[in-house]
Amino acid sequence: MIVVDAHQDIAYNALGYQRDYRISALEHRRHENNPAYAATIGLPDALVGRVGLIFATLFVEPPSQSLPKTQVDFTYRTPKEAYQKALTQLDYYQRLADEDARIGLVRNTAELDSILATWEEGKDITQRKQGLVILMEGADPILEPKQLEEWIERGVRIVGLAWGATRYSGGTGAPGGLTTLGRELLEIMASFNTLLDLSHAAEKAFLESLDAYPGHVIASHSNPRKFRNSDRHLSDEMIQRLAERDGVMGIVLYNRFLNNDWGTGDPKNKVTLATVADAIDHICQLTGSATHVGIGSDMDGGFGSASIPAELDTVTDLLKIATVLRGRGYAEADIEAVMGGNMLRKLRQVL
Repeated sequence: MIVVDAHQDIAYNALGYQRDYRISALEHRRHENNPAYAATIGLPDALVGRVGLIFATLFVEPPSQSLPKTQVDFTYRTPKEAYQKALTQLDYYQRLADEDARIGLVRNTAELDSILATWEEGKDITQRKQGLVILMEGADPILEPKQLEEWIERGVRIVGLAWGATRYSGGTGAPGGLTTLGRELLEIMASFNTLLDLSHAAEKAFLESLDAYPGHVIASHSNPRKFRNSDRHLSDEMIQRLAERDGVMGIVLYNRFLNNDWGTGDPKNKVTLATVADAIDHICQLTGSATHVGIGSDMDGGFGSASIPAELDTVTDLLKIATVLRGRGYAEADIEAVMGGNMLRKLRQVL
């Protein structure tokens, strides 16, 4: 079993907080004094925790939002600024792969199989490699729909149209459907067999996308609204519609997204992995199988270890989710699907 984490903001975290991904989270904590945002990700932690594949984001911030300030300003006001700032993050991933033999970019099935081979039974931990699949979170860095081809050539394999509102789609906190540009972009994405990420899409845009897009779909980091009742997450109807398209949604391991009553500064142990398992159960019951749920931790995506479930400290601990599911009687095949197999299935369909 390996873990596939469908959403980590590695470049945003590395460039914005000066945290070299090749250094462990615990080592970063020794040099920082920010317990509310203690680091949770790092390559050494991931390799120990069998996190073999990550959908690594290109994330730039719309000007209407107010995320915590970072040392590098990722806010954009024009498409050209969005393009340049996303390109800086993509360059970071390329440097990681060029400079560290433990990291490889995954752009085709040969590169995927090469990564997975390092996790086969009998391989020593020193032989393990982690694959990064590039996910663009919010499509404004795409200057115009036909410019998607450049991003595909540079290695992007997954695109989400929205974060907040973009030129392409309504998004979180910004109700609305697809724009004319958004529909054009979906047509071009389909021609490249791009994986469409529906997380952050406004509900109208989400449903319109499912109707309009003929290709493969995921929601990389979204929870059921039963656990966090906001437009950031998916209603039961949206979950069922996603499953009808063989989509997969990744559970976000952020306490605020797992409990309506949890707020920043609340004790982390107010949310446990039992709640994560409850969210997974909800999707399985709603869709009739364990085929449509995975992990999209979003770790270090604007929150730290104080804001994730009690049993988790770094990405090393993600395998504890499997232990909880095992305790609830899940079959091993279903556990492997949730921990990585389902997202791996969607990835293979587009490579």
